[in-house]
Amino acid sequence: MDEQRALTWRTMRDMPASEQPRERLQALGPTALTDAELLAILLRTGVAGRTVLDLARDLLIAHGGLLGLLRANPSELAQARGIGPAKAAQIKAGLELGRRLLLAAPGERTALRTPEDVAALLMVEMGTLEQEQLRVLLLDARHQVVRQVVVYQGNVSTSLVRVGELFREAVRENCAAVIAVHNHPSGDPTPSPEDVAVTREIVAAGRLLGIEVLDHLVIGRQRYVSLRERGLGF
Repeated sequence: MDEQRALTWRTMRDMPASEQPRERLQALGPTALTDAELLAILLRTGVAGRTVLDLARDLLIAHGGLLGLLRANPSELAQARGIGPAKAAQIKAGLELGRRLLLAAPGERTALRTPEDVAALLMVEMGTLEQEQLRVLLLDARHQVVRQVVVYQGNVSTSLVRVGELFREAVRENCAAVIAVHNHPSGDPTPSPEDVAVTREIVAAGRLLGIEVLDHLVIGRQRYVSLRERGLGF
């Protein structure tokens, strides 16, 4: 029992240097660390009876991993034992930096060659949204991303989507092509009949404007569907 109690109250400083996250990062690089170890570096300190690594593991288990932490709001995170508002802010700031790094690629004119390229660009962010959102990726003649535009948020349906709004920025930027992307908050990316109807309208409008519609992706949680690949609406 005494040995068990001693282990429970062990701090990070009591651990061998080779097992401490910061020292492991310095020695091996960030890719060698687990999610819990990286999160522990953001949190910095633990609480009585729990090391910072324990807190990090508890959070990942409670929220189902990094995607769950990304979806959680700061006040929800702050309620966890040993976290509080300051640590919750540190977590959200770290995750936001990672999200922005993914979104930095369009500014570097990343070329999108396949539906997988589009999913890699947007799935982490859009797969965690709690509301439905329709975005359009504006592309140049080489299918490089000029920028992305949020067209609708809340409900993507034929009754609400005005195709002219989807192409407005594409016309202004003199874009050669666009890709439509929207998410299903349920996590299931299976296209609905309305998704197919919206796609038909977008493709038809693109032909009239001389702007190619390369694809329409539906994004779920860690899954996506390309309507072009399935021949839906194209």
